[in-house]
Amino acid sequence: MNLLYFFKRNCVLLCLLVWITGRVQAGEPRNLLQQQGDVNFVKKVLLAKEKWMPYPAYRDRNAWNLFLGDYKQDLIQEGEKYLTYQWLIVKATDYLEYSRSDSRTIMEEPFNKNLKAISTLFLAEMAEGNKRFMDQLINGVFALCEMTTWSLSAHLSLQQGNNKRFPDHQQNIIDLFVGDVGSMLSWIHYFLKEEFDKENKLISERIRFEIKKRVLDPYMETDRFWWMGFSTNPSQLVNNWNVWCNSNVLQTFALMEEDQEKLAQAVYKTMRSVDRFINYVHEDGACEEGPSYWGHAAGKLYDYLQFLHNITGGQISIFHEPLIKNMGEYICRSYVGNGWVVNFADATARGGGDAALIYRYGKAVNSKEMTAFASYLIKESRDNLKPKEFRDVFRILESIAHNKEVINTAPSLPTASYTWYPQTEFLYVKNVHYFLAAKGGHNNESHNHNDVGTFSLYVDTIPFFVDAGVGTYMRQTFGSERYSIWTMQSNYHNLPTINGFAQLNGANYKSSDARFDNRYNRFSLDISKAYPKEAAVKTWYRTYTLSSKELKIEDAFELTTTKQPHIINFLVAAKPDTVKKGIISLRKEGKEVILHYPYQQFDVEVDTIELTDKKLSSVWGKELYRIKLVAKSTHIKGKYVYTIQKK
Repeated sequence: MNLLYFFKRNCVLLCLLVWITGRVQAGEPRNLLQQQGDVNFVKKVLLAKEKWMPYPAYRDRNAWNLFLGDYKQDLIQEGEKYLTYQWLIVKATDYLEYSRSDSRTIMEEPFNKNLKAISTLFLAEMAEGNKRFMDQLINGVFALCEMTTWSLSAHLSLQQGNNKRFPDHQQNIIDLFVGDVGSMLSWIHYFLKEEFDKENKLISERIRFEIKKRVLDPYMETDRFWWMGFSTNPSQLVNNWNVWCNSNVLQTFALMEEDQEKLAQAVYKTMRSVDRFINYVHEDGACEEGPSYWGHAAGKLYDYLQFLHNITGGQISIFHEPLIKNMGEYICRSYVGNGWVVNFADATARGGGDAALIYRYGKAVNSKEMTAFASYLIKESRDNLKPKEFRDVFRILESIAHNKEVINTAPSLPTASYTWYPQTEFLYVKNVHYFLAAKGGHNNESHNHNDVGTFSLYVDTIPFFVDAGVGTYMRQTFGSERYSIWTMQSNYHNLPTINGFAQLNGANYKSSDARFDNRYNRFSLDISKAYPKEAAVKTWYRTYTLSSKELKIEDAFELTTTKQPHIINFLVAAKPDTVKKGIISLRKEGKEVILHYPYQQFDVEVDTIELTDKKLSSVWGKELYRIKLVAKSTHIKGKYVYTIQKK
């Protein structure tokens, strides 16, 4: 599929997690990886480990000292904290709790603590090299091998017929964490097998046995895992699970599989699978869920492609493809400033991304925008560049290898005044004081919220009109009760309640006639089709126009009948002051923003939303507020105009 030059200015990303919905990707598949060569070509170009491995052997202490540099003592000190660590048991009732109380965290917390301990001890041993951390590391590895599954309780539905999410010892599945653990243990086995064998050969044999049983064999023996993308259903979602799992699987095979024929078959299967992800990406390049998922989607795609490049000596590489470059550059365009980012759907509004990862991706695709942005993030946050990952050994080692380059790169932010994604219908527009993000799309997007037509507005990088994001994941978050959660509902976005009705979820509930005029920074769309038939709305055109002085919002509508007064909702991060008619004042961090509304047409109500969920309160504080402009009368046709200005 040829990409029009226009799209080179935009960015491509598909950032998803576990919410499985559907979308049809039109057009012929790109199959960029399979175009590189077939399985015979893969077998021909695969290098032996000693030729592609970029890191020194465990016993080469001088090389490790040089490689780690200033990180050596930091890694050792972190490891010392775990010398007396008491390994936690993930109990049977921890898995049962998911069905009992909807809690995922009860099972995930002890598992993650153990994994962090293993990773930290491993890195400390690699840094010091005198076996001081070896016994504790062996204890952690043994504890992992004794677990029935490395899957999370929330993901055990991948086991056939397992609706209660309790581990079935007869079924081995690959989810995000199975892949993470398999990859991590493969790196540990590669570097420390000889040292383990000095203690007892059964240690490394057990690692190899468990990895084969849990990762290598299941991957090759089945195509049924939905994340592989091999379904014949043309609307099957292929999300970040695809590249996340395949990146781990590729590393595991490359490190553990000794049979070159089997290795080539496995590598080629990952290429076929990852092609499904690349084929699924929208042509315009937008991210449906926002930048907080970038590291799991485009970032994991980069990991996969870089590792594939490494093990084939660069013979299989698609970093030159504009699509791959655009997928990376999305993360730069969505950055507002001061740690704030655009956050449609389940994304959080805080965090600019992993600077070291962004830099490496930018270097691979020759994007000065990405490398300069990565340097900016480091200098803005005074990030000391300590590795942030604890399950991803490849990322940790790659970050250490490239961090000096990041520090020495001149920092800057993207200079584009707007980025428009015509297929996904996302728009970012910014000027000296304002950053506007608005969207159309449909209500079956990945990590979807019912939010067709909503917007966010930042003033001097401070969030005023916002999208709440999502709270702590629980069973309802990805189940049939998803839209009972307030953060998912259109009435808690910056959208109208029409004739008493909110938007509904599903691909048929969508925008139409979305367009952007860059001459006037004007975005308009008809959001009527996002509402149920009962709303009796023929058209509802919403228009956003951003100037250097204000954001102007217009709602022009036509109904088939009137039922209830319309309500225009605004979700804001500052407490509204409604003292004056027609004016609502918002004050935050020393700034004041005024919402002007036609008081002849509306009464005003304000709801205080207490944020008891830690994930939400960590971003927004104790409260958000919902402004409700309640129409004083109902009409078949009408027009409302509101303006937002910095005072």
